[in-house]
Amino acid sequence: MIEVKNLKKCFENVTALEQVNLTVESGRILGVVGSNGAGKSTLLRVLSGIYRPDDGEALIDGEAVFENPAAKRRLYFVPDNPYFEPGATLLSTARRSAAFYPGFSAERFERLHNVFQLDPKKKIAAMSKGMQRQAALITALSTAPDYLLLDEVFDGLDPVMRRLLKRVIAGEVADRQMTVLIASHNLRELEDFCDTVGLLHRGGVLLEKEIDELKLGLHRVQVVFREPMTDEALHGLFNVVSVSRTGSLCTMVVRGDRARIEKKIASLEPQFCEFLSLSLEEVFIREMEAVGYDFEQIVC
Repeated sequence: MIEVKNLKKCFENVTALEQVNLTVESGRILGVVGSNGAGKSTLLRVLSGIYRPDDGEALIDGEAVFENPAAKRRLYFVPDNPYFEPGATLLSTARRSAAFYPGFSAERFERLHNVFQLDPKKKIAAMSKGMQRQAALITALSTAPDYLLLDEVFDGLDPVMRRLLKRVIAGEVADRQMTVLIASHNLRELEDFCDTVGLLHRGGVLLEKEIDELKLGLHRVQVVFREPMTDEALHGLFNVVSVSRTGSLCTMVVRGDRARIEKKIASLEPQFCEFLSLSLEEVFIREMEAVGYDFEQIVC
């Protein structure tokens, strides 16, 4: 389990993280979203033991990671711009990792570089950015970490590679109960991948919820009423977040239990009614508006 308690990290006069609290249960995938400068990369570097917290705690299975080699052998951090030694190949990088990580599997390494179709003897410096990121991910997964920390891991990958990566990571989570924390600025990339998502802004966590819980609480409904209904009447009947109209078609975003909403709409005997899915980004926008934040300004 990852536990972050009242975490604070400063760099000279800049506070990168302030009173951050976060919990990630074992075998779960948490997505952390936020704009540039929100503190996502700093959080991952504290959790991986690169930075020492200025205050608070960042624990993995109850242990601080900073200057703790035993804890570091159980996790792998892939930064936004992975570093490779001059002249390194995927094979030489894997051998170096095998010397540090007791869980390294040559069989898994062989399988993964074949799946991603990377030449293990080609110099990594001659690879594209996307291929370099794949090389870092192959090395990371070959160590069979209990905790995988990923920073903007989908950048530079084409859609096929992104889907493949998600499938491989999801398989590791299912098979070994690996725990994953992935930082991204793109909610769409996380929507079908993460169990839980948190929004980081100005060094603090504004919102952390399970994706299923987020989506179950909000519903987009398109309805044509037999008798015209004013916005005031709709707000009186439903917990309406927003409402728009195109001719006689009324589109509402409504908060609450779907069965109760359906029953109440049915009692009005509408001419037409349909429930449509909201994207994770749309749900986040509504949740942030509910607590007084402008989501668009936070993530852009």
